[in-house]
Amino acid sequence: MKKVGIINVTGYIGMELARLLHRHPGVELTSITGRSAVGQKLGELLPHLADIDLVIQPELGDVELVFSALPHKTSVEAVLVALERGIKVVDVSADFRLKDAKEYEKWYEFTHPQPQLLEEAVYGLVELNRPPIASARLVANPGCYPTGALLALAPVVKEGLIEPGIIIDAKSGVSGAGRTLSLNTHFSEANENVSAYALDGHRHLPEITQELCRLNPELSFSVTFVPHLVPMSRGVLTSCYAQLKEGRIAGNEKGKREIKELYGDFYRGEPFIRVVAAPPQTKQTWGSNLCLIYPTIDVRTGRLIVISCIDNLVKGGAGQAIQNMNLMLGLPEGIALEGAAVYP
Repeated sequence: MKKVGIINVTGYIGMELARLLHRHPGVELTSITGRSAVGQKLGELLPHLADIDLVIQPELGDVELVFSALPHKTSVEAVLVALERGIKVVDVSADFRLKDAKEYEKWYEFTHPQPQLLEEAVYGLVELNRPPIASARLVANPGCYPTGALLALAPVVKEGLIEPGIIIDAKSGVSGAGRTLSLNTHFSEANENVSAYALDGHRHLPEITQELCRLNPELSFSVTFVPHLVPMSRGVLTSCYAQLKEGRIAGNEKGKREIKELYGDFYRGEPFIRVVAAPPQTKQTWGSNLCLIYPTIDVRTGRLIVISCIDNLVKGGAGQAIQNMNLMLGLPEGIALEGAAVYP
């Protein structure tokens, strides 16, 4: 049994990591920290995790791998300390996702203190980056919005079947904003309401664009990304739109069949990707590590439409982090993640 730890277990991703790791047959959760709850038993703070007999500590114990679930800007220091101790790290914040340190000044409003680690960090979208993740000591767990968008677009981007102008419309549950209180996530503000935000640019936009360009360096992508907050606890539904390249694939019923075959071939054998026969719904992924994808073509316009659904706290967060951990520790990739969605 390999010993693992969680830095900041009191956030939504941290507690979801604890829930999933508790039944993992290949690792033992032995160390948890939480800045606001030091000295408390985990079960007292979070009764649904009472079976985990651990006390929240101020510092990380002796582990082989750690998940850093600290907020953006604050994770870098903890990650560096862990690496200096020879501990492998899956960082769930955004602090190592971008390769260009200048992007942090623009999108996250801080000067990255460890730019030399940005090149070493492996982007942890397993379906697109499996070999380097397996040999990495530092993995940057993707954001929930980029996970849904990149998995939806990867097959057609890789094959160069679409024009570089892409529209991504994404809708997320309130847990995506984390546990920190804010006006927009109060019940009376979010309930029975849907709102668009960050129309001038969301901080996940450079992450999406960066990885699209890595998939197909020959294209210079122009991405419009509009996120929305919807009144549900979990889930991300992503709708992607792009014009098909002329002459590459037909914009008719034959093209629809070819697109579905392309996606089926691209994700064949992937344990957590399902190319489905009808547009998926967020509840169909609740509590699971699945990503459901539905690709089609609007035959009136010849435009590609791809819908994807994930649980933002599992495939968009803790589940994907454990998928990365399994690879990094030489364990079967799907261990502790095989559970079906909770539906309805």
